[in-house]
Amino acid sequence: MRLTKFRQLMAEQEIDGFLVTQPDNRRYLSGFTGSNGVLLITPAIQALATDSRYYEQVRQQCPDWELIEVGYDFAGNLLELLRQRELGGRRVGFETADLSVATLQAWEQGLKGRIVLVDTYGLVEHLRMIKEATEIEKIKRAVALADQTYEHIITWLKPGLSEAQVAWELEQFMRTHGASALSFEPVVASGPNAAKPHARATDRLIQAGEPITMDFGCVVDGYCSDLTRTVCLGEPADERYITVWQTVLRAQEAAEAGAKAGMTGEAVDKIARGIINEAGFEKNFGHGLGHGVGLAVHESPRFSFTYPGEVPSGVVMTVEPGIYIPGWGGVRIEDMIVMNDDKAEVLTTASKAAVLP
Repeated sequence: MRLTKFRQLMAEQEIDGFLVTQPDNRRYLSGFTGSNGVLLITPAIQALATDSRYYEQVRQQCPDWELIEVGYDFAGNLLELLRQRELGGRRVGFETADLSVATLQAWEQGLKGRIVLVDTYGLVEHLRMIKEATEIEKIKRAVALADQTYEHIITWLKPGLSEAQVAWELEQFMRTHGASALSFEPVVASGPNAAKPHARATDRLIQAGEPITMDFGCVVDGYCSDLTRTVCLGEPADERYITVWQTVLRAQEAAEAGAKAGMTGEAVDKIARGIINEAGFEKNFGHGLGHGVGLAVHESPRFSFTYPGEVPSGVVMTVEPGIYIPGWGGVRIEDMIVMNDDKAEVLTTASKAAVLP
């Protein structure tokens, strides 16, 4: 079904063949999880070219695909393997966002001007946006593990631990409870560091009474999760914290309640942004409200003031408003949802509490 849909897109673009190099796209279309290989797709052929490290893996993971044992000189063999598959003189697409300039130059040199390379953007990603039922089930398992990890960490967290120690505990728990990888390097940001949305964990020691933002996720069966919670250990040292935290929560809950398939990413973002702006924090929420999640932790589409496109049914998104005050700290709360025609389904179940005793 995926290949059928992709071939339809190729036909619409008047492309005779297509070379897929982006790893997640390669996996989505073929099932191949190796780190090196190029898919060659035509209306009649589906083939995977790789080197000897992966021949057996391709045979096992992609039994319906032709294995091209191209060795370690794909560019040098490209013209001949395309000619053998009746693509001489034809239009062959490639993924502009993935291919380096050096690789493209090597391909062009190898093709000697006898095949037209057509730059394309986001064709496979367009298909990946809408998740199949089996994909959503895999995402739910990744979300559940992130939720479980959070419930563990809030019983373990205490003043005096470093941000780096907390990040390591998050990683250890996920990896020893079913994760094959992390979605990204965990963000653990305490005190003034929480004013940086994507702060890296440091040796700074966590103190009681200050905001602590933890943003993390894991990969289960190839699919990602993404979760953020902000807490304070004990009574907040600054009364602003509760005001900021409650504002962020209200913004998130309103967006989750109001989001439904067919709305633009801009419109969903506006629901949350309006609440934050009205509370006087207009200058403190600079990023978009959310993004798609699947094989990659950041996928199209987006909930953002810069995304006027519609968000269709079946898309898995994050909802993650935040308020960041330089020199003080910040608050972000993030769930994952599935966009449905009538309303969004919230997947995340991790507890939400501004203060931990």
